[in-house]
Amino acid sequence: MNTQRHPHVTAAATAADFLIASRQCEIRNLEHFLRMGRLVQSVGNLVHGLQRERGATNLFLGSGCQRFARERVLVLQANDDLVSAFRQALADIQHDLTDHPVSSPLLGHIAGALYCLDQLPEMRRRVSEQSASVADATDWYCDTIHKLITVVFEAAETVAEPSIAGLLVAMVHVMNGKEYCGQERATGSAGFSSGQFDSALSRRMMHLVEAQERCFEVFVNFAHEESLGLWQTLRANPRELEIERMRQKAVSVGRFKTLDEGLADHWFKLMTERMDELKKIEDSIESAFHHRCVERYTEARQTLAHQETLLASLEQRSSPATPVLVVCDNGVDARAVDAWAGDGVGQQAGRSIFDLVQAQTRRLRQMSEELQSAKEALEDRRIQEKAVLLLMEHRNISNDEAHRLLRKLAMDQGKRLPEVARALMSMSAVIGNQAAGLKSCRGTR
Repeated sequence: MNTQRHPHVTAAATAADFLIASRQCEIRNLEHFLRMGRLVQSVGNLVHGLQRERGATNLFLGSGCQRFARERVLVLQANDDLVSAFRQALADIQHDLTDHPVSSPLLGHIAGALYCLDQLPEMRRRVSEQSASVADATDWYCDTIHKLITVVFEAAETVAEPSIAGLLVAMVHVMNGKEYCGQERATGSAGFSSGQFDSALSRRMMHLVEAQERCFEVFVNFAHEESLGLWQTLRANPRELEIERMRQKAVSVGRFKTLDEGLADHWFKLMTERMDELKKIEDSIESAFHHRCVERYTEARQTLAHQETLLASLEQRSSPATPVLVVCDNGVDARAVDAWAGDGVGQQAGRSIFDLVQAQTRRLRQMSEELQSAKEALEDRRIQEKAVLLLMEHRNISNDEAHRLLRKLAMDQGKRLPEVARALMSMSAVIGNQAAGLKSCRGTR
């Protein structure tokens, strides 16, 4: 083992110093997520508010501005407060995010969300003047909501504590599932209010139902007990059977068969109730996230204080004249360790520090293993989105058509969606490299 000192390493640096620094780093990370919790909560509330605004806007424009005018005004006023709360939560954590950045994608998506919110007054003006169509308004709200949800997704990517990461994974998938539910509400309202569903509307309904189910499957895998109980209550509600019956009408009627237009209001009411219950599940997870952050922060502070007291006691008992063994885990045999001489710490202290380092190493390794499943869930979502964008670009198809094509490929091959998405991305990279190579060859001729 190389025991030479490097010029930039001071003689005062010890294993104990870095052991304490490791704990302090963990505490700073937990402090960051305690503050991040307010931002996550404000994002969830704003997303729900914008989903309500989108629904009111669709009904307002769809009726030629004859219906929901008063209700829409009230929703806009409430949402102004939610936008202010989001901006304030962001201002409170801005120093942490910009002076000590932990994720470039997180900062980029926050910038995108803020840009969209800056355009909100203009979109509202266009709606009031009827210069925006239902499709224009819906697309704008969907894009803005997607950017806000992605902020929570990117925040989850930066968590190092498994139980906190798992809760954020559960939350972001409930938020996504609720957003697909909101889009289904809008799609169903368009079909029922017109009295018919053409093949495009029916296919979109099926896509949105399947997308919700995929989100909720991931949520169930990471949810805590209270949110699971709320989910089971939602599923047992008789409203779910009524929604399913109306879904069957939407996907089986056909363009030449008409429906009672009065079903539109009933559908909107049922789906709004469902979204409100999903928001309760989301709030439950957010509360658990906050309590878990506080709990882990308290535990980490107590552990740090205990370690500092123990190390101070060891230093007092140590003989300065006795050499110290500074040790590290070689990852194979905890008894087989490398050693070299140090200054000012006795053998008993060296052995005790070694025990602390070993305990910290085992704990961090266990955390890393537990964190892996949460990271994989987030990566699955990310790679699927990339594959959908790739299909949209190369096939010149819509988002819905790209999702359907990806699902068809998965079913035909008997594989999971993430596996097929990864294969597509790998194939794209290979084709891209080959194309670049051919260009290079032509350029040298």
